[in-house]
Amino acid sequence: MSKKTIIGASAVAGAVAMALSGATVVATSTGAAAAEKCYGVSLAGDNDCAAGPGTTCAGTSTVDYQGNAWTSVPDGTCLTMDVPGDRKGSLEPLDRDLPA
Repeated sequence: MSKKTIIGASAVAGAVAMALSGATVVATSTGAAAAEKCYGVSLAGDNDCAAGPGTTCAGTSTVDYQGNAWTSVPDGTCLTMDVPGDRKGSLEPLDRDLPA
C-alpha cells in the first residue's frame, strides 16, 4: 500500500469515527471553534475552569447547575440552554444554586 493510500484511509476512518460518536464541531471562518462561557448549565464536577468561590478549576463544582460555574458551549447557544426548574444558561455568573 502506498503512503498516500494509508493517509487517505486514515482520514476516512477518522471521519467515520467522529460520525459514529455524534461529535459536533462548530467552525468559524478562521477554522477555529467559536465558543462562549455559559454559567449555570453544568452538572457537579463537569464545569470548565474557574467555578467561583470554593472551587479551583475544571471539574470542581459541587452542585448541579451551580450558578458561578461555567462550561464552554458553542457560541450563541448559552441563553437558549434549558436547565431543570424552568431556568436558562447565563453569560454572567449567577447567585443561584451555590454550594452551602
